[in-house]
Amino acid sequence: MRSLTVGDLLEERRERLKLELITGRGALGREITTPEVNRPGLALAGYPAHFRAERIQIIGRGEHAYCLTASAKDLAANLEKMLSRPSLPCLVITGDFKPPQALTQSCRKFKVPLLRSGLDTAEFIGELSAWLDDRLAPVLRVHGVLVSVYDLGVLIQGEAGLGKSECALELVKRGHILVADDVVEIRQKYGGVLVGSCPEPLKHYMEVRGLGIIDIKQLFGVGSILNMVQLGLAVRLEHWDPQAAMDRTGLERQAAKIIDVSVPLVRIPVSPGRNLAVLIEVASLNQRLKITGHFSAERFNRSLIARMSPRREPRT
Repeated sequence: MRSLTVGDLLEERRERLKLELITGRGALGREITTPEVNRPGLALAGYPAHFRAERIQIIGRGEHAYCLTASAKDLAANLEKMLSRPSLPCLVITGDFKPPQALTQSCRKFKVPLLRSGLDTAEFIGELSAWLDDRLAPVLRVHGVLVSVYDLGVLIQGEAGLGKSECALELVKRGHILVADDVVEIRQKYGGVLVGSCPEPLKHYMEVRGLGIIDIKQLFGVGSILNMVQLGLAVRLEHWDPQAAMDRTGLERQAAKIIDVSVPLVRIPVSPGRNLAVLIEVASLNQRLKITGHFSAERFNRSLIARMSPRREPRT
């Protein structure tokens, strides 16, 4: 799991989340290790069991009201149990409420950053969780080309010189959309969703042998590029080997493991005369059919088995 600091949060999302630092500037190096957040109402009330200290603590309207009405002695004791946890990254007061004095003093005592947001609690949690999910997602960089084909993210990989970029160029010419060429950055989002994108310096550029570096956006227009796409199919280009065993029916389900997710895999032998762009288009459409529950090879196989099965003679 990746990590970032409270300082990163403040620097990158200050304007979007309307954040300001109340106290704890010297503790901005505290790490944020999970995209989940916590509402510490029970811990504030003196029930610290199952308190998730590793999460960002959100002080919303209810928690703020409790801090104003609780006895100073009890609140200080409960805050000590919370804030003494070294894994706690920070506290954020939402709704632009004025921080209770006891909360500010305790944060100073235990050197815990205390922030305030001008957003209401629900909006703040939604925005923060989405950003944390993206920033903390596991990332893998792979060599290949990523193209959106019929709205399906297709990762094309293979040895150098097999024509990955040329194939992607043909797909773009046929109306599909380039996401990344040469280096593909893949993030695993919540729920096992893989999202592919292109590192910033390489966006909308492609290297083609014999042509050099070309700008896809300038050549084909802004509609030919995409910042990111959900990965749905992996295609591996391979040298044609007539002696190699190859699944001719498509019944064999193959998968490529990317980070912690299995992605459907199609292996395509490369030989002169084969139109790789058309094959990848058909593979993408076929994968979309499989997603809807239509597996053509299995249906064909069942149909053949049914035809070859001996028919029972009707009883007289």
